[in-house]
Amino acid sequence: MTWSRADIPDQVGRVAVVTGANGGLGLETAEALAAAGAHVVLAARSPTKTEAAVARIRASVPGASLSVVPLDLASQASVRAASEQILSAHDRIDLLVNNAGVMAIPEGRTEDGFEIQLAVNHLGHFALTGLLLPALLDSPVARVVTVTSTAHHFGRRFDPANANLNGKYTPFGAYGQSKLANFHFGLGLHRRLTDARVYASSLIAHPGLSRTELQVVSVTESGGASTQRFWEWMARTTGMSPSDGALSQLRASTDPQARGGDFYCPALVNFGPPVRKPILRRFRIDAAIDTLWKYSGDATGVTYAV
Repeated sequence: MTWSRADIPDQVGRVAVVTGANGGLGLETAEALAAAGAHVVLAARSPTKTEAAVARIRASVPGASLSVVPLDLASQASVRAASEQILSAHDRIDLLVNNAGVMAIPEGRTEDGFEIQLAVNHLGHFALTGLLLPALLDSPVARVVTVTSTAHHFGRRFDPANANLNGKYTPFGAYGQSKLANFHFGLGLHRRLTDARVYASSLIAHPGLSRTELQVVSVTESGGASTQRFWEWMARTTGMSPSDGALSQLRASTDPQARGGDFYCPALVNFGPPVRKPILRRFRIDAAIDTLWKYSGDATGVTYAV
């Protein structure tokens, strides 16, 4: 069944936090939620891009309720500062969309010593979600939607003894690891929320192949590596528009029929309308989730007191 932005129910009175909301799928998500009446917190890194994103949303959604919080997911200090700013302004958060990410960039380390893709795509969101959890649990129907990728199918089982992939780093290998971590984080959070019997849910979504700046940045930072150029060309010539690409995470965020643990993605894997798909790769998945969560808690110092 086709699902579009027109199917988003009224979001008036709801508070939504969207990471990476100043471009690509995050901007589309923020704009759609604002158009439905939500107060949207744009949590993003670049002040210039965020200012332009706010201007675009206000132009298309007169009277949009917006606020901006600086967030650099590569820095645990920035994650903590952002969470404090959000919590100081909002006692309750109804929706958290863990959208921001980087893709297939050269090997590097953050200020905290983590491999960059794992740090930005997973560890930053792990810490942010845990720090915002009290406000999420104060909502009667909170949702956390974590955005993964088709690349999670290529991610290898997480090895906490070599989380940074020392001596084994490849740009797409690290990307696959970080996207599988998103997948396992979302399912692990669902399990914890379910076990605690709280009125909050965790869902996963992936956008398929979309024409966003993610691939362009990958090409630029890699110096024009052939694999990155191929995927940039694929996205540019065959990918869905950003507005269509954002539909999976928007459906996971707002569809009244969506339930905790659900996984939404395009009907044809990388293309098509957003639909619910079954969770695959279940062999030893609970052990993989537990391993990831233990490492993430130890690495960030963030605990989940559900």
